[in-house]
Amino acid sequence: MKRRIFLLSLLAVPAFVFAEQRLSPADAFTAGVARLAEIYSPKAGSEPQTFSTTLRVLRAPVKELAGREVAVTFQAPDRLLISADVNGGAHMVARDGGEVWFFVPGKKWGVIGKPGVARFAGNPASVDATVLPSFSFPEKAKVALLPLLCTFEEHATETVGGSVCRVIVATPTAAAQTAFNVPAVKIELAIPEGGMALPARIAVSGVKGIDVAVELVNPHLEAPWPAEKWKMPAREGDRVEATAVAHFARFAEATMRAVGSKSLPLPPLDGSRVLVGVEGRGRLELHDGVRVLFLDGTPEEMGRQQGALVKKEVCSIVDRILYGVGVGSSLGKARWFFGEIEEAQGRLQPFMDPRYLREMDALADAIGRPREEVRLANYFPELFHCSGFALLGPATADGHIYHGRVLDYLKGVGLEQNSVVTIVRPDIGNAWVNVGYCGFIGSVTAMNEKGISIGEMGGRGEGHWDGKPMAQLLREIMEKADSLDDAIAILRRGPRTCEYYYVITDAKAKRAVGVKATPEVLEIVEAGQTHPQLPDAVKDCVLLSAGDRYTELVRRAKAGLGKFDAASARDLMTRPVCMGSNIHSVLFAPGTLDFWVANADSVEVASHTVYRKFNLRELLDAAPAAARAGR
Repeated sequence: MKRRIFLLSLLAVPAFVFAEQRLSPADAFTAGVARLAEIYSPKAGSEPQTFSTTLRVLRAPVKELAGREVAVTFQAPDRLLISADVNGGAHMVARDGGEVWFFVPGKKWGVIGKPGVARFAGNPASVDATVLPSFSFPEKAKVALLPLLCTFEEHATETVGGSVCRVIVATPTAAAQTAFNVPAVKIELAIPEGGMALPARIAVSGVKGIDVAVELVNPHLEAPWPAEKWKMPAREGDRVEATAVAHFARFAEATMRAVGSKSLPLPPLDGSRVLVGVEGRGRLELHDGVRVLFLDGTPEEMGRQQGALVKKEVCSIVDRILYGVGVGSSLGKARWFFGEIEEAQGRLQPFMDPRYLREMDALADAIGRPREEVRLANYFPELFHCSGFALLGPATADGHIYHGRVLDYLKGVGLEQNSVVTIVRPDIGNAWVNVGYCGFIGSVTAMNEKGISIGEMGGRGEGHWDGKPMAQLLREIMEKADSLDDAIAILRRGPRTCEYYYVITDAKAKRAVGVKATPEVLEIVEAGQTHPQLPDAVKDCVLLSAGDRYTELVRRAKAGLGKFDAASARDLMTRPVCMGSNIHSVLFAPGTLDFWVANADSVEVASHTVYRKFNLRELLDAAPAAARAGR
């Protein structure tokens, strides 16, 4: 709380300064912050004014935002309107007291968040009791302490927006950083000289991942807007959906947490294996910096184990997927995300294996979140639609089958920070490894103890949800298939949902296939066989990709035919075969049960980071690692 109050004191803009006398840098900065406090919190008995400006983005963590303009209007204590042009169309978002709305006039669509609405359509009891707080600002007494808490530096005057400005930078002192647990953030105000003026530019820097500068165009105060001007400007015939205001609040929280978040590169390889935690027969270990989760037992036991051992990571995934990416996707699709995914859930759920639902619910209970959240997060891949290959014995130098899997999907939204290698030993069925993300009980990249490996590519057909969710169908293959023929039979039986493509290998049969699967059709492509979508077949290879990536994959496969080993097979997955969204890459050697895993970090795509090698049989047979020192 102290940290938030202190940062708000520094970030308080716009600001007024008085020029009857030239104030010191400290006094000028402090006077501006104090004046803003009056805009946020008008004096008793006075009417709040409406503040408006256009923010021109000069610098931002996302380079695509630079140069954009955003119109902002604010009225204390709880009204805010933001509008901007996005991809050639106006987008508007507003806070109107206890409600929040979003509107795209060009698409005649909007959504309004209200208290008292059920958060989840399938659970009428989940009525939203969220009460949005008023916009707050530090009291004047705290603002007056700024000269004691910061150092102030005045730079050369600049002309900003046609005004000659004093440029003042405030930085918390070392003592303030320690006392209030704040970073060495730098807040810069460009304040026009002469009279009473609002800042012409604001910049925030000095914190890793944050470097923001905005210019205020025509900032001004006016008489308070009437209530009707804060309402959504929808017209008759526009499609307006209603939702729980909590979804918007969670979207704001997830977005703020994502700003500046980083996924660090793996530490140097040192062979370390450390026990992090134990829950029943489950445990969590770190292997050379990679999170390895062992789950063992009934669905309820495995759900509870995962929830207890990686609670923080599962909560992060749920928030970023549902309330970050999911809600954010509504803006471009002009369809409310929760309405869409709950429709998908209603059509998918009748085909789900009840065991998987029981595991999801046990996981949700263990992390203390609504069961609906965990279920919906697991259905997420069905709404958002990679490369893969298999090299059979004659194509390799050592006679092994190598199955490469490139997942090009949502790099940078926070999945990679929560990556995990999960060793699943269910009470019924095969044991298997799931390369994925905490809280996701289905699979898109996996290998079982019988030497069956699989990876998928998304295709078209979103909305064809009357079948088994793809990720749960792949899990069923892992737990029930002892051969490639078994795997194909499970896929054929379905029922299947949207269009997907798969590479599946079978070590014992020394066979690999590509599969095209739609709700109506299942096509099998053997190694070395052509297909209208895969016209350049390579002997003893199954190559799945698209466009220029497929062309390059074919070229590389031909060039290395007969000479591939594990290292050169991994090199097949580098750019441009992988995309800029490449979040994980995996190489399976199902004959030995070896596998290599690479996850993206904040610098590199997965295929260009460090791979870690594992062996499924060794992991299944291994005793727990030694506990971390000090546990």
